[in-house]
Amino acid sequence: MSFEKPILQVALDFVNLHRALSVAEEAVAGGVDWIEVGTPLIKSEGLDAVRELKKTFPDKTIVADMKIMDVGSVEVQIAAEAGAEVVMMLGVTDDSTIHEGVEAGKRYGAEIMVDLINVEDMITRSVELERLGVHYICVHVGIDQQMRGMDPIDVLMRVAEVINVPVAVAGGINSESAAKAVNAGANIVIVGGAITKAENAEEATRNVKQAMDTGTPIASKLFKKYDEENLYKVYKMVSTPNISDALQRKGEMRGIRPVTGGVKAVGKAVTVRAYPGDWAKPVEAIDVAGPGDIIVIEAAGGNKAVWGELATCSCIQKKVEGVVIDGAIRDVDVIQAMKFPAFAKHVTPTAGDPKGLGEINVEIVCGGLTVRPRDWIIADDNGIIVVPKEMAVEIANRSLDVLERENRIRGEINQGSTLSKVLRLKKWEKIIG
Repeated sequence: MSFEKPILQVALDFVNLHRALSVAEEAVAGGVDWIEVGTPLIKSEGLDAVRELKKTFPDKTIVADMKIMDVGSVEVQIAAEAGAEVVMMLGVTDDSTIHEGVEAGKRYGAEIMVDLINVEDMITRSVELERLGVHYICVHVGIDQQMRGMDPIDVLMRVAEVINVPVAVAGGINSESAAKAVNAGANIVIVGGAITKAENAEEATRNVKQAMDTGTPIASKLFKKYDEENLYKVYKMVSTPNISDALQRKGEMRGIRPVTGGVKAVGKAVTVRAYPGDWAKPVEAIDVAGPGDIIVIEAAGGNKAVWGELATCSCIQKKVEGVVIDGAIRDVDVIQAMKFPAFAKHVTPTAGDPKGLGEINVEIVCGGLTVRPRDWIIADDNGIIVVPKEMAVEIANRSLDVLERENRIRGEINQGSTLSKVLRLKKWEKIIG
Protein backbone atom coordinates (compact mmCIF):
# COMPACT_ATOMS: atom_id res chain seq x y z
CA MET A 1 0.00 0.00 0.00
CA SER A 2 1.18 3.51 -0.73
CA PHE A 3 0.16 6.66 1.12
CA GLU A 4 -0.11 10.19 -0.24
CA LYS A 5 0.67 11.49 3.23
CA PRO A 6 2.23 9.79 6.25
CA ILE A 7 -0.24 8.15 8.59
CA LEU A 8 -0.52 9.15 12.24
CA GLN A 9 -1.45 6.22 14.47
CA VAL A 10 -2.26 6.75 18.14
CA ALA A 11 -1.37 3.88 20.51
CA LEU A 12 -3.96 3.60 23.30
CA ASP A 13 -1.89 1.78 25.91
CA PHE A 14 -4.40 2.14 28.75
CA VAL A 15 -5.81 -0.51 31.05
CA ASN A 16 -9.26 1.11 31.26
CA LEU A 17 -11.45 1.33 28.17
CA HIS A 18 -13.25 4.52 29.24
CA ARG A 19 -9.96 6.42 29.34
CA ALA A 20 -8.93 5.03 25.95
CA LEU A 21 -12.24 6.12 24.42
CA SER A 22 -11.88 9.60 25.88
CA VAL A 23 -8.38 10.10 24.47
CA ALA A 24 -9.42 8.56 21.15
CA GLU A 25 -12.20 11.13 20.80
CA GLU A 26 -9.73 13.97 21.38
CA ALA A 27 -7.17 12.43 19.04
CA VAL A 28 -9.74 12.01 16.25
CA ALA A 29 -10.73 15.65 16.67
CA GLY A 30 -7.03 16.52 16.34
CA GLY A 31 -6.68 14.63 13.04
CA VAL A 32 -5.37 11.17 13.92
CA ASP A 33 -5.65 8.63 11.07
CA TRP A 34 -5.42 5.18 12.66
CA ILE A 35 -6.37 4.06 16.18
CA GLU A 36 -4.32 1.35 17.85
CA VAL A 37 -5.84 -0.75 20.60
CA GLY A 38 -2.70 -1.20 22.68
CA THR A 39 -1.56 -4.48 24.22
CA PRO A 40 -2.30 -3.40 27.84
CA LEU A 41 -5.84 -2.47 26.79
CA ILE A 42 -6.42 -5.79 25.03
CA LYS A 43 -5.02 -7.68 28.01
CA SER A 44 -7.20 -5.83 30.51
CA GLU A 45 -10.43 -5.39 28.53
CA GLY A 46 -10.14 -8.16 25.95
CA LEU A 47 -11.15 -7.88 22.32
CA ASP A 48 -14.27 -6.02 23.41
CA ALA A 49 -11.97 -2.98 23.38
CA VAL A 50 -11.42 -3.51 19.64
CA ARG A 51 -15.17 -3.93 19.11
CA GLU A 52 -16.04 -0.81 21.07
CA LEU A 53 -13.49 1.38 19.32
CA LYS A 54 -14.60 0.14 15.90
CA LYS A 55 -18.24 0.87 16.76
CA THR A 56 -17.34 4.33 18.06
CA PHE A 57 -15.04 5.23 15.16
CA PRO A 58 -16.30 3.20 12.17
CA ASP A 59 -14.47 5.38 9.64
CA LYS A 60 -11.07 4.93 11.27
CA THR A 61 -8.65 2.08 10.68
CA ILE A 62 -8.43 0.05 13.89
CA VAL A 63 -5.11 -1.61 14.69
CA ALA A 64 -4.98 -4.44 17.25
CA ASP A 65 -1.55 -4.70 18.87
CA MET A 66 -1.82 -8.38 19.72
CA LYS A 67 1.97 -8.91 19.89
CA ILE A 68 1.39 -12.39 18.49
CA MET A 69 4.12 -14.93 19.25
CA ASP A 70 2.28 -18.19 18.57
CA VAL A 71 -0.92 -19.57 16.99
CA GLY A 72 -0.83 -16.75 14.45
CA SER A 73 -3.88 -17.99 12.58
CA VAL A 74 -6.16 -18.08 15.61
CA GLU A 75 -5.10 -14.72 17.04
CA VAL A 76 -5.32 -12.88 13.74
CA GLN A 77 -8.77 -14.39 13.15
CA ILE A 78 -10.26 -13.30 16.48
CA ALA A 79 -8.78 -9.80 16.20
CA ALA A 80 -10.11 -9.38 12.67
CA GLU A 81 -13.54 -10.66 13.64
CA ALA A 82 -13.60 -8.13 16.47
CA GLY A 83 -13.13 -5.32 13.94
CA ALA A 84 -9.38 -4.84 13.49
CA GLU A 85 -8.24 -4.01 9.97
CA VAL A 86 -4.56 -4.30 10.96
CA VAL A 87 -3.19 -6.90 13.38
CA MET A 88 0.28 -6.66 14.91
CA MET A 89 2.61 -9.65 15.30
CA LEU A 90 6.13 -9.85 16.74
CA GLY A 91 9.13 -10.14 14.45
CA VAL A 92 11.01 -12.34 16.92
CA THR A 93 8.50 -15.15 16.45
CA ASP A 94 8.96 -18.16 14.17
CA ASP A 95 8.44 -17.81 10.41
CA SER A 96 5.66 -20.39 10.55
CA THR A 97 3.70 -18.19 12.93
CA ILE A 98 4.12 -15.20 10.60
CA HIS A 99 3.00 -17.31 7.64
CA GLU A 100 -0.10 -18.50 9.49
CA GLY A 101 -0.94 -14.95 10.47
CA VAL A 102 -0.60 -13.65 6.92
CA GLU A 103 -2.81 -16.43 5.55
CA ALA A 104 -5.44 -15.83 8.26
CA GLY A 105 -5.38 -12.14 7.41
CA LYS A 106 -6.23 -12.97 3.80
CA ARG A 107 -9.22 -15.08 4.90
CA TYR A 108 -10.60 -12.63 7.46
CA GLY A 109 -9.81 -9.30 5.84
CA ALA A 110 -6.94 -8.04 7.99
CA GLU A 111 -3.51 -6.74 7.09
CA ILE A 112 -0.45 -7.75 9.09
CA MET A 113 1.99 -5.34 10.72
CA VAL A 114 5.09 -6.90 12.26
CA ASP A 115 6.76 -5.23 15.22
CA LEU A 116 10.56 -5.46 15.31
CA ILE A 117 10.87 -4.84 19.06
CA ASN A 118 13.83 -6.79 20.48
CA VAL A 119 14.85 -8.10 17.04
CA GLU A 120 18.64 -8.14 17.09
CA ASP A 121 19.19 -7.57 13.34
CA MET A 122 16.26 -5.44 12.20
CA ILE A 123 17.62 -4.98 8.67
CA THR A 124 17.91 -8.67 7.84
CA ARG A 125 14.65 -9.54 9.56
CA SER A 126 12.77 -6.84 7.63
CA VAL A 127 13.81 -8.40 4.32
CA GLU A 128 12.70 -11.83 5.55
CA LEU A 129 9.34 -10.51 6.73
CA GLU A 130 8.63 -8.78 3.44
CA ARG A 131 9.31 -12.08 1.70
CA LEU A 132 6.78 -13.75 4.01
CA GLY A 133 4.09 -11.37 2.77
CA VAL A 134 3.51 -8.98 5.67
CA HIS A 135 1.93 -5.63 4.81
CA TYR A 136 3.79 -3.29 7.20
CA ILE A 137 6.98 -3.45 9.22
CA CYS A 138 7.32 -1.44 12.44
CA VAL A 139 10.68 -0.27 13.77
CA HIS A 140 9.98 -0.15 17.48
CA VAL A 141 12.02 0.68 20.56
CA GLY A 142 10.06 -0.40 23.65
CA ILE A 143 9.29 1.80 26.64
CA ASP A 144 11.82 0.09 28.91
CA GLN A 145 14.48 0.49 26.20
CA GLN A 146 13.56 4.16 25.72
CA MET A 147 14.16 4.78 29.41
CA ARG A 148 17.77 3.76 28.83
CA GLY A 149 18.13 6.17 25.91
CA MET A 150 17.53 3.99 22.81
CA ASP A 151 16.14 5.81 19.75
CA PRO A 152 14.16 4.16 16.91
CA ILE A 153 15.08 6.86 14.35
CA ASP A 154 18.65 5.54 14.24
CA VAL A 155 17.65 2.31 12.50
CA LEU A 156 14.51 3.49 10.71
CA MET A 157 16.28 4.90 7.66
CA ARG A 158 18.27 1.70 7.07
CA VAL A 159 15.14 -0.45 7.26
CA ALA A 160 13.25 1.85 4.86
CA GLU A 161 16.07 1.53 2.33
CA VAL A 162 15.96 -2.27 2.07
CA ILE A 163 12.21 -3.01 1.86
CA ASN A 164 9.32 -1.92 -0.34
CA VAL A 165 6.39 -2.36 2.08
CA PRO A 166 5.38 0.66 4.19
CA VAL A 167 7.45 1.23 7.32
CA ALA A 168 6.03 2.27 10.68
CA VAL A 169 8.02 3.69 13.57
CA ALA A 170 7.24 3.63 17.29
CA GLY A 171 9.02 4.44 20.50
CA GLY A 172 8.83 7.78 22.26
CA ILE A 173 7.79 9.75 19.17
CA ASN A 174 6.59 13.31 19.83
CA SER A 175 6.08 16.55 17.90
CA GLU A 176 9.85 17.00 17.68
CA SER A 177 10.80 13.53 16.47
CA ALA A 178 7.73 12.89 14.27
CA ALA A 179 9.09 15.15 11.54
CA LYS A 180 12.47 13.42 11.75
CA ALA A 181 10.72 10.04 11.45
CA VAL A 182 8.92 11.06 8.27
CA ASN A 183 12.12 12.50 6.80
CA ALA A 184 13.87 9.21 7.64
CA GLY A 185 11.32 7.21 5.62
CA ALA A 186 8.43 6.42 7.97
CA ASN A 187 5.05 5.94 6.26
CA ILE A 188 3.26 5.38 9.56
CA VAL A 189 4.18 7.27 12.71
CA ILE A 190 2.92 5.62 15.89
CA VAL A 191 2.57 7.99 18.85
CA GLY A 192 1.66 6.93 22.34
CA GLY A 193 2.50 9.03 25.37
CA ALA A 194 2.88 12.34 23.53
CA ILE A 195 -0.86 12.12 22.87
CA THR A 196 -2.25 9.81 25.56
CA LYS A 197 -0.47 11.59 28.44
CA ALA A 198 -1.21 15.11 27.22
CA GLU A 199 -3.72 17.15 29.22
CA ASN A 200 -5.18 18.22 25.87
CA ALA A 201 -4.86 15.23 23.52
CA GLU A 202 -6.58 17.06 20.66
CA GLU A 203 -3.99 19.83 20.66
CA ALA A 204 -1.14 17.34 21.08
CA THR A 205 -2.41 15.32 18.11
CA ARG A 206 -2.70 18.43 15.98
CA ASN A 207 0.90 19.39 16.80
CA VAL A 208 2.26 15.97 15.86
CA LYS A 209 0.21 15.92 12.67
CA GLN A 210 1.44 19.38 11.70
CA ALA A 211 5.05 18.36 12.30
CA MET A 212 4.57 15.29 10.10
CA ASP A 213 2.87 17.20 7.28
CA THR A 214 5.33 20.09 7.21
CA GLY A 215 8.50 18.19 8.07
CA THR A 216 9.23 20.82 10.71
CA PRO A 217 9.68 19.74 14.35
CA ILE A 218 7.57 21.45 17.00
CA ALA A 219 9.45 21.90 20.28
CA SER A 220 8.29 19.78 23.21
CA LYS A 221 9.46 19.94 26.82
CA LEU A 222 7.63 16.76 27.81
CA PHE A 223 7.06 13.40 26.07
CA LYS A 224 10.72 12.97 25.22
CA LYS A 225 13.66 11.02 26.54
CA TYR A 226 16.72 12.73 27.94
CA ASP A 227 20.37 11.69 28.02
CA GLU A 228 23.19 12.08 30.55
CA GLU A 229 23.86 15.69 29.59
CA ASN A 230 20.32 16.76 30.46
CA LEU A 231 19.80 14.98 33.78
CA TYR A 232 20.00 18.14 35.87
CA LYS A 233 17.19 19.66 33.79
CA VAL A 234 14.97 16.56 34.16
CA TYR A 235 15.48 16.18 37.90
CA LYS A 236 14.62 19.85 38.33
CA MET A 237 11.33 19.24 36.48
CA VAL A 238 10.16 16.23 38.50
CA SER A 239 9.39 15.93 42.20
CA THR A 240 10.77 13.48 44.73
CA PRO A 241 7.37 11.67 44.77
CA ASN A 242 7.70 11.24 40.98
CA ILE A 243 11.17 9.78 41.46
CA SER A 244 10.04 7.52 44.31
CA ASP A 245 7.35 6.08 42.05
CA ALA A 246 9.93 5.53 39.31
CA LEU A 247 12.14 3.72 41.83
CA GLN A 248 9.27 1.38 42.74
CA ARG A 249 8.41 3.27 45.96
CA LYS A 250 11.89 3.35 47.44
CA GLY A 251 15.06 5.41 47.48
CA GLU A 252 14.10 7.91 50.18
CA MET A 253 16.19 8.89 53.20
CA ARG A 254 14.52 8.50 56.58
CA GLY A 255 14.48 10.91 59.48
CA ILE A 256 16.01 13.88 57.64
CA ARG A 257 13.84 16.95 57.09
CA PRO A 258 14.10 20.22 55.17
CA VAL A 259 15.57 23.11 57.12
CA THR A 260 14.70 25.62 54.42
CA GLY A 261 11.20 25.19 53.02
CA GLY A 262 10.19 25.86 49.44
CA VAL A 263 13.57 25.20 47.87
CA LYS A 264 14.85 22.26 45.86
CA ALA A 265 18.32 20.79 45.49
CA VAL A 266 19.49 18.63 42.59
CA GLY A 267 23.05 17.49 42.13
CA LYS A 268 25.72 14.84 42.47
CA ALA A 269 26.88 13.77 45.90
CA VAL A 270 30.13 14.73 47.55
CA THR A 271 30.08 12.36 50.50
CA VAL A 272 31.48 12.93 53.99
CA ARG A 273 31.90 10.56 56.89
CA ALA A 274 32.19 12.65 60.07
CA TYR A 275 32.17 11.75 63.72
CA PRO A 276 29.42 13.21 65.95
CA GLY A 277 30.06 16.90 66.45
CA ASP A 278 33.28 16.92 64.38
CA TRP A 279 32.74 19.57 61.72
CA ALA A 280 36.23 19.55 60.16
CA LYS A 281 35.57 17.15 57.27
CA PRO A 282 32.13 18.60 56.42
CA VAL A 283 33.71 22.05 56.05
CA GLU A 284 36.72 20.70 54.15
CA ALA A 285 34.34 19.00 51.72
CA ILE A 286 33.23 22.43 50.52
CA ASP A 287 36.68 22.88 48.96
CA VAL A 288 36.30 19.50 47.20
CA ALA A 289 32.79 20.16 45.90
CA GLY A 290 32.14 21.86 42.59
CA PRO A 291 29.25 23.99 41.30
CA GLY A 292 25.98 22.07 41.43
CA ASP A 293 27.24 19.39 43.83
CA ILE A 294 25.43 18.43 47.04
CA ILE A 295 27.40 17.67 50.20
CA VAL A 296 26.00 14.61 51.97
CA ILE A 297 27.21 14.07 55.52
CA GLU A 298 27.05 10.95 57.64
CA ALA A 299 27.44 12.31 61.17
CA ALA A 300 26.06 9.31 63.07
CA GLY A 301 22.88 11.24 63.86
CA GLY A 302 24.80 13.31 66.39
CA ASN A 303 23.15 16.13 68.36
CA LYS A 304 25.97 18.66 68.03
CA ALA A 305 26.04 20.76 64.87
CA VAL A 306 28.51 19.95 62.12
CA TRP A 307 27.16 22.75 59.91
CA GLY A 308 26.09 26.37 60.24
CA GLU A 309 26.00 29.86 58.73
CA LEU A 310 29.66 30.19 57.77
CA ALA A 311 29.78 26.82 56.02
CA THR A 312 26.65 27.85 54.14
CA CYS A 313 28.22 31.15 53.08
CA SER A 314 31.20 29.19 51.76
CA CYS A 315 28.88 26.97 49.72
CA ILE A 316 27.11 29.94 48.20
CA GLN A 317 30.47 31.38 47.14
CA LYS A 318 31.36 28.09 45.40
CA LYS A 319 27.83 27.57 43.97
CA VAL A 320 27.42 24.30 45.84
CA GLU A 321 23.79 23.22 45.42
CA GLY A 322 22.93 22.12 48.97
CA VAL A 323 23.73 20.02 52.03
CA VAL A 324 22.15 16.90 53.54
CA ILE A 325 23.15 15.99 57.10
CA ASP A 326 22.46 12.82 59.05
CA GLY A 327 23.21 14.83 62.17
CA ALA A 328 22.72 18.37 63.45
CA ILE A 329 22.74 21.87 61.96
CA ARG A 330 22.57 25.35 63.54
CA ASP A 331 22.06 28.99 62.45
CA VAL A 332 18.92 27.87 60.65
CA ASP A 333 17.32 31.33 60.74
CA VAL A 334 20.20 32.76 58.70
CA ILE A 335 20.33 29.73 56.39
CA GLN A 336 16.60 30.06 55.76
CA ALA A 337 17.02 33.74 54.95
CA MET A 338 19.69 32.78 52.41
CA LYS A 339 17.23 30.30 50.82
CA PHE A 340 19.99 27.71 50.85
CA PRO A 341 18.78 24.11 50.45
CA ALA A 342 19.70 22.43 53.73
CA PHE A 343 18.33 19.17 55.14
CA ALA A 344 19.20 17.74 58.55
CA LYS A 345 18.15 15.34 61.27
CA HIS A 346 18.46 17.76 64.19
CA VAL A 347 18.53 21.52 64.79
CA THR A 348 20.58 22.84 67.71
CA PRO A 349 22.38 26.03 68.77
CA THR A 350 25.40 24.05 69.90
CA ALA A 351 28.34 23.20 67.65
CA GLY A 352 30.89 20.48 68.08
CA ASP A 353 34.66 20.84 67.58
CA PRO A 354 36.87 20.45 64.46
CA LYS A 355 38.89 17.37 65.37
CA GLY A 356 39.60 16.32 61.77
CA LEU A 357 38.36 12.74 61.99
CA GLY A 358 36.52 11.20 59.06
CA GLU A 359 36.77 10.89 55.26
CA ILE A 360 35.61 12.64 52.10
CA ASN A 361 34.20 10.95 48.99
CA VAL A 362 33.79 7.48 50.41
CA GLU A 363 30.70 5.29 50.53
CA ILE A 364 28.52 6.37 53.46
CA VAL A 365 25.12 5.67 54.98
CA CYS A 366 22.86 8.71 55.33
CA GLY A 367 19.25 8.54 56.43
CA GLY A 368 19.40 4.77 56.23
CA LEU A 369 20.56 4.72 52.59
CA THR A 370 23.91 3.96 51.04
CA VAL A 371 25.28 6.99 49.19
CA ARG A 372 28.35 6.86 46.96
CA PRO A 373 30.31 9.74 45.49
CA ARG A 374 28.52 11.09 42.37
CA ASP A 375 25.20 9.39 43.08
CA TRP A 376 22.35 11.79 42.28
CA ILE A 377 20.61 13.56 45.16
CA ILE A 378 17.19 15.17 44.71
CA ALA A 379 15.77 16.95 47.76
CA ASP A 380 12.63 19.03 48.20
CA ASP A 381 9.91 19.63 50.80
CA ASN A 382 8.80 15.98 50.51
CA GLY A 383 12.22 14.56 51.42
CA ILE A 384 15.49 13.36 49.92
CA ILE A 385 15.86 10.73 47.19
CA VAL A 386 19.09 8.99 46.21
CA VAL A 387 19.41 7.75 42.62
CA PRO A 388 22.37 5.42 41.97
CA LYS A 389 24.60 7.02 39.34
CA GLU A 390 24.43 4.01 36.99
CA MET A 391 20.61 4.27 36.94
CA ALA A 392 20.40 8.05 36.64
CA VAL A 393 19.32 8.25 32.97
CA GLU A 394 16.71 5.52 33.25
CA ILE A 395 15.20 6.84 36.48
CA ALA A 396 15.11 10.41 35.16
CA ASN A 397 13.09 9.29 32.14
CA ARG A 398 10.83 7.05 34.22
CA SER A 399 10.20 9.95 36.63
CA LEU A 400 9.23 12.18 33.73
CA ASP A 401 6.84 9.47 32.56
CA VAL A 402 5.22 9.46 36.01
CA LEU A 403 4.83 13.25 35.87
CA GLU A 404 3.29 13.11 32.40
CA ARG A 405 0.79 10.42 33.37
CA GLU A 406 -0.24 12.39 36.44
CA ASN A 407 -0.75 15.49 34.29
CA ARG A 408 -3.26 13.58 32.14
CA ILE A 409 -5.08 12.17 35.18
CA ARG A 410 -5.23 15.65 36.73
CA GLY A 411 -6.79 16.93 33.53
CA GLU A 412 -9.45 14.21 33.62
CA ILE A 413 -10.21 14.99 37.28
CA ASN A 414 -10.56 18.69 36.43
CA GLN A 415 -13.18 17.79 33.85
CA GLY A 416 -15.46 16.78 36.72
CA SER A 417 -14.25 13.35 37.79
CA THR A 418 -12.39 11.97 40.82
CA LEU A 419 -9.21 9.95 41.15
CA SER A 420 -10.99 6.71 42.01
CA LYS A 421 -13.36 7.12 39.08
CA VAL A 422 -10.61 7.92 36.59
CA LEU A 423 -8.57 4.90 37.65
CA ARG A 424 -11.60 2.62 38.31
CA LEU A 425 -9.99 1.54 41.56
CA LYS A 426 -12.82 -0.79 42.58
CA LYS A 427 -12.34 -2.76 39.37
CA TRP A 428 -8.65 -3.30 40.07
CA GLU A 429 -8.85 -4.24 43.76
CA LYS A 430 -7.11 -7.53 44.40
CA ILE A 431 -9.45 -10.54 44.49
CA ILE A 432 -8.83 -12.72 47.52
CA GLY A 433 -10.51 -16.06 47.90
